[in-house]
Amino acid sequence: MTPWFKRLANERLLSGFGLLAIVLAVADPHPLADYQRWLQLPTLGGLLGLMICIQGIRESGLVQRLAAALVERVHSLRGLGLLLVCATALLSMVLTNDVSLFLLVPLTVAIGQISNLPVMRMVVLEALAVNAGSTLSPIGNPQNLLLWQYAHLPFLDFVHAMLPVFATMFVLVALLTLAWMPRGRVVLHAEDIDGHPVSVPQAVLSIAALASMVVMMEHGHAVLGAGLLLVPFLLLERSTLARVDWLLLATFAAIFLGLGHFAELTPVQHALDSLDLDNPLTLFVSGIVASQLISNVPATVLLLRHAPDATALAVAVNVGGFGVAIGSLANLIALRLARQPRGARLLHMVSVPFLLVCAPLVYLVWRWLG
Repeated sequence: MTPWFKRLANERLLSGFGLLAIVLAVADPHPLADYQRWLQLPTLGGLLGLMICIQGIRESGLVQRLAAALVERVHSLRGLGLLLVCATALLSMVLTNDVSLFLLVPLTVAIGQISNLPVMRMVVLEALAVNAGSTLSPIGNPQNLLLWQYAHLPFLDFVHAMLPVFATMFVLVALLTLAWMPRGRVVLHAEDIDGHPVSVPQAVLSIAALASMVVMMEHGHAVLGAGLLLVPFLLLERSTLARVDWLLLATFAAIFLGLGHFAELTPVQHALDSLDLDNPLTLFVSGIVASQLISNVPATVLLLRHAPDATALAVAVNVGGFGVAIGSLANLIALRLARQPRGARLLHMVSVPFLLVCAPLVYLVWRWLG
């Protein structure tokens, strides 16, 4: 048990939000149904299923093989950076932002192990790219899905409304990639390329599981999908389940419980009633600030009943995904998957200034073209 206690002691987010959830539960008790709603079981079920699939793909050796094939064909570090940024943004539009990161961040880490690619720089850029790319699609991230269904907008109308916002964000991410990635060619560490045999049965099982999980999530059966995945992995790949990052899942559960409860406190609701959210600038700033404090999905839930324009709120909370790590759960997923030293520090050194530049530009473009 000692290693688990040591790991738990290092989980600051889990400890902090777990304590917040406990304190609020004692000070402001609610019916069980409210805690179940705050826990967001479909989101947790989707995360669990994805974590199992990606852990299986990693252990099969397939990611390492794909990494070697990619770097042997792309010779420029900037070209490789742009390719990964574009792939991350595009995948986030159709497979959601978390699926995109679960696929691309392990690939990036594997590329870094066999080349001179600066892994943490690339992961930070991918976190920015996934926030930008998922903005365009109604199914790109949880806040868009919620607002799209709430507003009853046609799919293409939502895309059209978010297109200027996405374009501004993505151009900024692409320019940052060109400016921040080192000049020069990709240098391969030849001794590391051939050391990863592929387990075909494990790769096939994991890829099939990933495809089924995405389908189940798309049709609103994430919890059932994750439950069904446990059966074949318990029978055939039990060691994979043992190496799943269960503490990450517990961290998200603590965040959902703590922030969900906090957002519905009476003083918080009174503060929202005093805001003039009919004013586009007030709504824009409120969505960004709330996202920095409680993450953009809880911020969406918090402001939804008070905001007269769901599209305007979508713009605000998507921009709010930049900045501090908790602004978007995708940021936390990227940092956890990368597991690089001083990763959070580097993310904040880039993402906070990025937000300060991006927010006014997005607002001006959105209001001008909107």
